[in-house]
Amino acid sequence: MTDDAQGFEFPCDYEVKAMGLDDGRFHEVVIGIVERHCETIRMDTLRTRASRAGKYVSVSLVIVAQSRAQLDAIYDDLTAHDKVLMRL
Repeated sequence: MTDDAQGFEFPCDYEVKAMGLDDGRFHEVVIGIVERHCETIRMDTLRTRASRAGKYVSVSLVIVAQSRAQLDAIYDDLTAHDKVLMRL
C-alpha cells in the first residue's frame, strides 16, 4: 500500500519520538500510548536520552506502521498526554 502524498509506503518501519520530564517512567508512558495503536513495536529499538541537565528525556522506538492514519492517531494521543512535552 502506498501513501504518495506523504512519501510513505506501508507497511514500513517508522521511528516515533517523544520528549518529557525525566521522572524515571516517562518511557512507559510513550510505550503505553504507542501500544494502543500498534501490533508490532520493535522493543529492541527503544532508546532513551537524557537532556544535558538531566531534567528531560527523549524516548524513541521503531514501530511497523500500517497507515498514515495510524501515525496520526499515535501523534494525536502523544500530543494530548499531559506528560508529553514534545513529539518529534
